[in-house]
Amino acid sequence: MMVATGFWSGETLSTRLPALIAPFDKDRIDCSAYTLSMGREVYVSPSDQSEDPESVTIRKLADGDAFTIPPGQFAFLLTEEIVEVPDDALGFISIKAKIKWRGLINVSGFHVDPGFKGRLIFSVYNAGPVPVHLRQGQPMFLLWLSSLDRPTKLGRKNAAQLSFPAELIPSISGELQSIAGINKKIKDVDKDLTSRIHAVEREQTYYRVIALILMLFVGAMVTNWVREGGLQQLLAASSTEPDQADNASVEPRVNSSGAIPSKAADSVSNSNEAGGGVK
Repeated sequence: MMVATGFWSGETLSTRLPALIAPFDKDRIDCSAYTLSMGREVYVSPSDQSEDPESVTIRKLADGDAFTIPPGQFAFLLTEEIVEVPDDALGFISIKAKIKWRGLINVSGFHVDPGFKGRLIFSVYNAGPVPVHLRQGQPMFLLWLSSLDRPTKLGRKNAAQLSFPAELIPSISGELQSIAGINKKIKDVDKDLTSRIHAVEREQTYYRVIALILMLFVGAMVTNWVREGGLQQLLAASSTEPDQADNASVEPRVNSSGAIPSKAADSVSNSNEAGGGVK
């Protein structure tokens, strides 16, 4: 037998939900939706700030504990409430607008099957530029229920889901290279490169100053040497060296007995003949 279909009104929620949600709070009914709160388990994928990404695991939250989801990272969030969807209804889920405006996106799907029982798991992604700060017990999820045309026998038959399944976490374990993380690494490399360039420039300036000081010192010494007549002495010494060489070439050497060796006498005679003789 077919029945009327459509989303449950606030009045229907207040009538049927006390038996379907635990703990139930009538003040959580918002128009035609029911607001669920953040539970006591969270998993946030490790960022480049994690010391050991492989060691990051599920975090247990005490009353009011806070946590953050960095930019570009995924997270699994567990609701505080246990929800049961009857076999004649289908659930739809979302995140409150004020939290979505921070950049947090629900990527886990948008419906809850008939027959489901347990705590809902929200898979979220921070697409914003800054970390999203959340807290245990914070009202942040929305649930709508819609009637089917008839009760179904093909609903979920699984046991109640009270925590994260064991196979859920390994699928996103390890460091995720987010755009925000890559951008941070680029900025860090740019900063390091800039500091190194400045260090090289400072070192070059240091060597240039030393070279300039040495040049000034050498220039001062040369100037002082010229002023003291060093250049004139050097020129005079260089002009007397050829005369001494000519004299050494024509003056015969005398041996210990005072006589001129025969070879020396022959060389003197030859030089005189070549020069026209000695007057």
